[in-house]
Amino acid sequence: MNDPQQENPIPDRSVSGAAELADRARTFQLRMDVLDHKTKTALDLTRDRYGRTIHRHEAQAALTRRTATALETYKVCLAQHAGPLLGALPPAPHIRAWSDLLDVLAASHTHIVRTLDQPAARASAAEREQHQAVWSHLTVWAEYGSVAADLADQHHQPAPPMSAEERRQWTERARAARRRGELDPTESWYAADGRLITLAYLVEDDTSTVIALAGDLDTSDCEVIGHFDTESEARRALPRAVPPGVLRADASSRLNRCEPAPERPVQELVQEVLEARTAGEVAEALHSAGQLGHTAGPLIRLRELLDIAAEFSGALGTVQGQRTSARLTALSRQLGSLTDEVIDAADDLGATIGVLPPDRVPAPPHIRSRPAVDTTPPAPPGRAPAPARRH
Repeated sequence: MNDPQQENPIPDRSVSGAAELADRARTFQLRMDVLDHKTKTALDLTRDRYGRTIHRHEAQAALTRRTATALETYKVCLAQHAGPLLGALPPAPHIRAWSDLLDVLAASHTHIVRTLDQPAARASAAEREQHQAVWSHLTVWAEYGSVAADLADQHHQPAPPMSAEERRQWTERARAARRRGELDPTESWYAADGRLITLAYLVEDDTSTVIALAGDLDTSDCEVIGHFDTESEARRALPRAVPPGVLRADASSRLNRCEPAPERPVQELVQEVLEARTAGEVAEALHSAGQLGHTAGPLIRLRELLDIAAEFSGALGTVQGQRTSARLTALSRQLGSLTDEVIDAADDLGATIGVLPPDRVPAPPHIRSRPAVDTTPPAPPGRAPAPARRH
């Protein structure tokens, strides 16, 4: 049988070099997050209160600035380093699961570098077309460059494992603390071998110890694999995290979201009810809250949020995740029934053809009178003498 390391030789690159390349990918991601926030703020100014773009020229200018800035950021952070980063990945079984995505990262890098080397004329139709084509490649690195960074970190060698007897003793202590409610999880990740690793504080007699557990905390297979003085010491000793998964493989990118559907905020609906004079106006506001379709109301959006959160919780694959998923699903059903009741009440209210009685008189506005131009303002009150200090 051939040696797997001979089939997939590790590039001649130091661990520190791989870590530096990984940091560059994460730096690009952080800068793209900042750029995305600034661009969304600029685009908000081009929309009406329902989220519809009404100043298209200004919106296009904001997108042009965004892409130009992203290209310059990529040039600084990754243009010369993306190739070596992808070459720094060590051979490991879990990397094969990401191979298609890594191939896309490599292809996107080639496209971006070509754009940097052959930029179109400024403010031309060719530049707009070039920017539109390269943006999706930039977002691939902004979204998934951290995947390559996390995989490059797999060069790390964890500390030697605990003995079987020590694992058994610490596992019993952790389970007892879990039953007492004195096991405080702080962080979890998956290692390259598929284990779910969780850091937690084990509290015993007013003292706490950082421990690492492998497996679902609520199953009998969970066991302690290390105990440490600090969390930073634990991270140095434990296997590195592999990239976390996604809820839906075909979900849109956070940097490539479609323009949001117009919607009426709850605060606006509340204000419309406060300002209403007739029952029909209030009924219309209630109907808007439970409206279906493209312009769905907040009650519908909230139920959609609960359904997706339930899907996410169930996808965690843990006992507690399944419990929370069932709870969120039940809440979603209750909200659906509540929405039906709201619509039914809105119909009843609208059918009353009611108006508020005239004796509900609005309070007169309080308008402060302004002094005449030639009026001398009153003198400020004199300052009281400070009390003498006693020595």
